[in-house]
Amino acid sequence: MKIGLFLLIQAFASVEQQLKLASEMGFDCADVTDTNSGGSMLGTAGFSPTISLDDNPFDVKRLFEKYNMTISTICAHANLLDPTKPSHYSTPEIMKAIHMAAAIGVKDVVTTDSEPHSEWAAKLTMEQRAFVIAEKLYEPCRLAADYGVRVLLEPHGPVTDSVEGLRLVFKNLDNAPALGINLDTGNSWIGLGDPVAIAKEFKSKIHHIHWKDLGPEWVEKRGKAFGTGFSNIAIGDGVVDIKGVCEVLKDANIETSTLEIIAPKEVLLKSVDFLRSCGM
Repeated sequence: MKIGLFLLIQAFASVEQQLKLASEMGFDCADVTDTNSGGSMLGTAGFSPTISLDDNPFDVKRLFEKYNMTISTICAHANLLDPTKPSHYSTPEIMKAIHMAAAIGVKDVVTTDSEPHSEWAAKLTMEQRAFVIAEKLYEPCRLAADYGVRVLLEPHGPVTDSVEGLRLVFKNLDNAPALGINLDTGNSWIGLGDPVAIAKEFKSKIHHIHWKDLGPEWVEKRGKAFGTGFSNIAIGDGVVDIKGVCEVLKDANIETSTLEIIAPKEVLLKSVDFLRSCGM
């Protein structure tokens, strides 16, 4: 398994600067970490590590290759629970990301449900929420299947953090062959899920991993948050059962994974060493 980086190493720095830093630390792959539909003012000015989904996909590929980096996934983290509106990153952006991925040979596009931000979504039952997510992913999954790309749903909300919620989404989409999972170890744990249980239940559907461990200060926040953003500690130094996840997935033939850690180089390399010692 390749272990790469989320390209948020330095604040207010461009994608190119993030790639340069990652390459200098010895990493050879990374996620397209942030994407925007259309133009980004800060991205254009070089102050944000964002890539436009309207860009030439081959320019994106060439930028990674300039620093001897490969693209592990294209992230299209969305808002799949709230009502559709133009300002929500949702189905249209996911489909643009699939087009981009297919053009340059990237296998996986990662998306999320996120927590509900509207009163309407907050009132929905688990079954209703799973249906809302599935409806927004139906066409992206069809498009991904035609292109030979996968849509990976990441634990990042009240549905996807649980085995039950993930089961319901897959059921509503008739276990679409193009739908898989990007297991985020920290997100699933903070949302009261069990990353080891998710790994066991969906082992054959997990095609990428976002590695995060969390310190003891997060224990009291468990069940009160969905998604943790990033960690600042090395994998293996926190309270998440990373060893348990590795034990389940070490023979799963997962090609790529990503460290979601904002910390000095030594913390990142320590994390790689820990994962290697666990068989990843």
